[in-house]
Amino acid sequence: AVLQTAGCFRHVKALEEKDKIVKDYMWWYIIDRNHVAIERFKAGLASLQFLTALQQHPTILTHVLCHTNKRLTAKEVEHLFKPELSPDGSNRKVLENQTMKQDSSVSLEELFMFATGVPCVPPAGIDLTPRLEFLTSSKFPMANTCSNTLKLPLLHCYIAFKTNMNFGIKNSPGFGCH
Repeated sequence: AVLQTAGCFRHVKALEEKDKIVKDYMWWYIIDRNHVAIERFKAGLASLQFLTALQQHPTILTHVLCHTNKRLTAKEVEHLFKPELSPDGSNRKVLENQTMKQDSSVSLEELFMFATGVPCVPPAGIDLTPRLEFLTSSKFPMANTCSNTLKLPLLHCYIAFKTNMNFGIKNSPGFGCH
């Protein structure tokens, strides 16, 4: 029914024809189906001559408008997440500082996906500053991707922390993205 709606439904005589059907369907799904929205977007850009500027100088805003496969660095993640720490001198603050120094076999992209719902910083940046909170109520990490909040468990044992972090993040669904 979906292929028929897209105008791609036809009799297939050879397996090689599947690529043509997939290509036609994807064109319909991405371009044809969204034609009105794309035209409205272009008209909006044109109203302030922004579309003309983009067409004349297509590389100027590439870093803002286009995704790159630039891998996250530990420094970027450390800079992005703002920890909510307990008062200086408290026992909890000591434990929080130890927790922030732990390492893990989880990649930075997996950690970022777990906390924010995206595997890297989007080209336009992140609206809500990612936050780092600490948990005493769970031995596994938690996250709230709506508020870009990563919640780390406060554990006294490094091996337990590392094991639970790896298990918690590696076994999270991650919106079906890997």
